[in-house]
Amino acid sequence: MKKIMFAVGVAALLSTTSCRVIRPGEIGIRQTLGKMHGGPLQPGSAGFFPFTTRIIKINTRTVECYQNLPLPTKEGLSVNAEISLLYHIRPEEAANVYQKFGTNYQEVMVLSNFRATAREISARYYAKELYAIARQDVEKVILNELKNHIEKHGFVIDAVLLKDVVLPSQIMQSIESKVQAEQDALKMDFIIEKQKKEAERMRIEAEGIKAAQDILSKSLNGKILEYNRIKMYEGLMKSSNSKVIVTNGTAPLNMLDLSDKEEHEKTQK
Repeated sequence: MKKIMFAVGVAALLSTTSCRVIRPGEIGIRQTLGKMHGGPLQPGSAGFFPFTTRIIKINTRTVECYQNLPLPTKEGLSVNAEISLLYHIRPEEAANVYQKFGTNYQEVMVLSNFRATAREISARYYAKELYAIARQDVEKVILNELKNHIEKHGFVIDAVLLKDVVLPSQIMQSIESKVQAEQDALKMDFIIEKQKKEAERMRIEAEGIKAAQDILSKSLNGKILEYNRIKMYEGLMKSSNSKVIVTNGTAPLNMLDLSDKEEHEKTQK
């Protein structure tokens, strides 16, 4: 009879006991009658009495929070920015995080500080700097500022990613005009440099031609000319065509084929 009563008691106890599974990347917190009870529960199964106790699970994996924020700039404009925040909770601080901020800790502590910090930092930069120049600097500054604000409460900031910045249309047109002007200036510099090189090439070529002509004119003395004249006569003598050479005794005046002699005589008459 005692054994039966014991079995019935155990069965009744088991029927009123619940079990919750804590998965990897989670920490369990046991709360009994409104008070934190025991240390953090590691991944595995945890039994509890549902009438007085409950198990609260806190995610300790890295979480991405995506935000599309209107950000002020140094010149007083507003730009739309797509920013992602990567963070996680220190497992050993999970109970403190829950005790201070509850299960809505992400909105209460993380995102509120994230939005405020992003706006504070963006106001230090001009719109064009956020768009192209200082993006990595902005990410780094927001990351460091956010660490100072919330890491002391048990959070770890892994990264801040400024994915996209949409500027007002007038700023975009100004940037595009500036880029086009820079491209045109580079093209003009290239054309000018090319023309300079072409002019230098023509100058060098002209100097070479002038130097060759100077050398040739210096070498054309009387003896060279007489030698060239004799070589010309020698070529005529070796030619298979018959030639008539009309000369005053010092220089050749005309050369005719014999077949053209009669025509020449008629012309002379």
